[in-house]
Amino acid sequence: MRRLPVKTALVGLLVAPGAMAQQTLEQAQAAPPPDPNPSQPAAPSAAPATLAPVTVTGTRPSEDFAKPASALDRIGDLRDTPQSVTVITNALMKSQGSTSLTSAISRVPGVTVGAAEGGQIGNNINLNGFSARTDLYLDGMRDASQYYRDIFALEEIEVLMGPSSMLFGRGSTGGVINQVFKKPSLTPKEEFSASITTNGLKRGTVDINKPIDEQSAYRIAAMLQQGALSTRNQSDVLDFGVAPSYKFGINTPTEITLYALLQHNHDQPDYGVPPLNFYPAQVGRNTAYGFSSDRTEQDIVFLGARVQHKFDKDVSLRNQTQVSYVNTNARETAPQSVGTVNPTTGAFTPVGGGQSGLPLSSLYVRQQSHDRNIFQWSVYNQTELNAKFDTGSIGHAVLAGVELGYESYYNQNYARNGTCGSTALSTSNSTNGYVACTSLLYPSGEDPGVAQIPTNLATGQAKAFGGYLNDTITLIPEIKLVGGLRYDVYWSQIGNTINLQNTTGNTTLASAERTDTFTSVRGGPIFQPDKVQTYYASYSTSFNPSLEQLTSTTGTSAPLPPQTNEAFEVGAKYDFLGGNLQVTGAAFQITQNNARSQNSDGTYTANGTVQVKGLRAGVTGRITDEWQVWGGYTYLDARIVNGIGVGMQGMVPLNTPRDAATLWSTYTFANTYEIGGGVTYLGQRYANNTNTVVVPEFYRVDLTAAFKQPTWDIRLNVFNLLNTYNYDAIIASDGGRAVPGSGTTGMLTYVHHM
Repeated sequence: MRRLPVKTALVGLLVAPGAMAQQTLEQAQAAPPPDPNPSQPAAPSAAPATLAPVTVTGTRPSEDFAKPASALDRIGDLRDTPQSVTVITNALMKSQGSTSLTSAISRVPGVTVGAAEGGQIGNNINLNGFSARTDLYLDGMRDASQYYRDIFALEEIEVLMGPSSMLFGRGSTGGVINQVFKKPSLTPKEEFSASITTNGLKRGTVDINKPIDEQSAYRIAAMLQQGALSTRNQSDVLDFGVAPSYKFGINTPTEITLYALLQHNHDQPDYGVPPLNFYPAQVGRNTAYGFSSDRTEQDIVFLGARVQHKFDKDVSLRNQTQVSYVNTNARETAPQSVGTVNPTTGAFTPVGGGQSGLPLSSLYVRQQSHDRNIFQWSVYNQTELNAKFDTGSIGHAVLAGVELGYESYYNQNYARNGTCGSTALSTSNSTNGYVACTSLLYPSGEDPGVAQIPTNLATGQAKAFGGYLNDTITLIPEIKLVGGLRYDVYWSQIGNTINLQNTTGNTTLASAERTDTFTSVRGGPIFQPDKVQTYYASYSTSFNPSLEQLTSTTGTSAPLPPQTNEAFEVGAKYDFLGGNLQVTGAAFQITQNNARSQNSDGTYTANGTVQVKGLRAGVTGRITDEWQVWGGYTYLDARIVNGIGVGMQGMVPLNTPRDAATLWSTYTFANTYEIGGGVTYLGQRYANNTNTVVVPEFYRVDLTAAFKQPTWDIRLNVFNLLNTYNYDAIIASDGGRAVPGSGTTGMLTYVHHM
């Protein structure tokens, strides 16, 4: 019952801008149009006047938060898309002070953040309660590698909610995140920015777009940053990157774009705090349990080519190839468990189930190494045909495509087996990597200098084929039908050098090979009584192969069948004020079948069911030229219907809050002064699927202010104004860890543009 007032208030905040816009629209429609020239008589009908053309130019005081169309041809006009789509524009990212993919999308209701664990490093994101780690895309091409993504090379980010395998192939249980790369144009642009934070982070970016002639241009985006990302200890980074691109044939039937992303990351990973007494351990928010020498080194290379030919205004063909290479070399340390230490021998004894009545000052943390060297390669090619035509009185907008892909994965793991006091934490042949122990309240951060030993080598490769066809049928201007299907073949093969065949008690497969085929569907009606209103209903499916991450620890004699997902959604989209303000709402249900259930012996079977029922609402755009808003609310009723592990049936899936909301707004005075800010709310969630570790709800307030001149801007962002103690990310392993968010931080940014 306590949630009801919160929901009512949040929905009220989101509905209010739409109601104000509707009132303004009605007043504008009710007012009689003014006489354009009341002092002059009407021209004789026999000799109509020919007026000289008049050009009216003007600029808005700030760039738009809203965008009416997707950057992807396969999605197009968002009004004709029967699912919820949130677009995070470059203007919104600048306003909110975002610098990474995680910071840019973490305010989107329905999105929660995970952290590195197991064999996974990089961005681990949940959409609507389901993992989206393999559902990241770059310009519609799969971006499956494990790395930390910056936004310096991005024009915008698109978040599609709900299963989308028909458009994107395997995965997308909860949705898809598409990163839109900055591309050359014939509009010159030079922009340089420099930022500094109160934590000592220094960041610079460059974005230069230069036309070469009337049909070609190049663009270069670059980034360099160094310092502490947050108030948390051990959060230093040294990252740099460059993203060159070249486009020729602009505004001709055939346009060709060549692009690349070259990036190096030197980061310190954050494994958060361990659970204790049903909550994240109540320690100082800046307390970290790694070593000062921990680091994650990453080298990222993306190369791409896009060729698009327009046969006429209604028919176009696109072919796109993207090759990626990512190497990650990590030396990382995590808090594995809480316990006591024998004062004489140093022997560590974990507290049962993470519960202890002892004072925190008497407890210690056992630290575990997570060291690995990962190499990932991928190459994908897509060919898409878009065609619009009529059959009699019925219109068609057809999308047909073919996708081919190959991925390889190589992960050499290492362990550091150390001591606590004079007692060894591991046997000489152990691979658990227990490296040291340290005080729960006052960890030292000193590296004991334990040598690495190689452990499991995990390898994998996959080949993928997909063919798809979608038709948006216009029966009459007010009624459209969307229907499509896609057929996928996914072959995968994995291997592990330490496995159930050569190591007692190990449940990892020695090797496995599997071919999965699946037909994904998508369909539904769209009703558009006018240009303002859109109502839709849709049904969609997706699938997740058991080896899609090219790793497996299922402990069965063969890989499990794919998880299959289906979703129902009904929604409405409204465009107010001439399309300047969009208000959306939807109700949905996502069901995942064949979810992997862990048995008591550590093996898995595919008999679980997870279901999420929800509501979402959103608002984005301008109420006036000076006043912009962006926000949303999501309600998730998520349950593990059929257990996916011992004691999990009926539980709430981890990292899935019932309520989440955000509202961001800015106002610009005299085209010069901008003020704004927002509130983000994230409800209570759990750090594991047994719901034994509770991560509390929180509100966070952020502010921004800017002073704008024709060739330069200065912006101040204040993050977490009230210094709220919140948790940014959840890590499911080791009972469920949580990563505290940063304390109050200020960032000052100078931008020079021309």
